[in-house]
Amino acid sequence: MKNDIEIIRIQATSTYKVILMNIDGITNEEAMVFPNNEANCMNWVLGHIIYIRNAFLQILDEHSVWDSEKFSGYNRGEIPLQRQHEFATFEELKTYLKDSQEKLESKLSSIESFSPERLKDIATLSFHEAYHSGQLGYLRRILGKSGAIK
Repeated sequence: MKNDIEIIRIQATSTYKVILMNIDGITNEEAMVFPNNEANCMNWVLGHIIYIRNAFLQILDEHSVWDSEKFSGYNRGEIPLQRQHEFATFEELKTYLKDSQEKLESKLSSIESFSPERLKDIATLSFHEAYHSGQLGYLRRILGKSGAIK
């Protein structure tokens, strides 16, 4: 069904724009601030979005934009505060995000349908990205920046 692909494409484009707005003007140092020395920092949230996007790309039979083992500190269940020394810089993450968006858009433009057994995974991963893109907005405010979404 072409409609389901279009819905996911629109969601991926929308969350990408929200992410870009929320990370705009954030420095690498700011991205490494862990609110209350416990909540996830912007660097981890962005890296986690990319980490899970790679799983999304793989479900669509596309290659990842990075080596998941090297960037395993961004995986679900990790304790970011304990693995922060392994993190990529915020600028590197922005490049990986752009690469993942290009691959995702290209793949979603070229496929005819989703595999029915993958629909639940695809819907869940799309929701996952929307969830974390909103977290970036709150982290932006915690850093003392004005809200990006008006």
